[in-house]
Amino acid sequence: MSSLNLPSHLQDKIFEIRYESNLVSKIVSYFPFSEFEKQEIVSILGDDILDAFSSIFTDSITDDEWHRTKDQIKKKFKDELFDIDNI
Repeated sequence: MSSLNLPSHLQDKIFEIRYESNLVSKIVSYFPFSEFEKQEIVSILGDDILDAFSSIFTDSITDDEWHRTKDQIKKKFKDELFDIDNI
């Protein structure tokens, strides 16, 4: 994520960026990006993206909800992801 030159308000919502042949093949966000956010990313990356967006959660949330709960969401997701190895 740090190698891309995306604004922090977008980087903050990204869980993972996958590459294929040095191009961004998939951007996985915590929650679905809005169409405006997708357009912003595509305009910044230009031809360096293969238009493949996905998200971990399917619910749409507002920016206010995201800012209010993002730390809890990230922590809970990270904790649960690591707990999978212990099962």
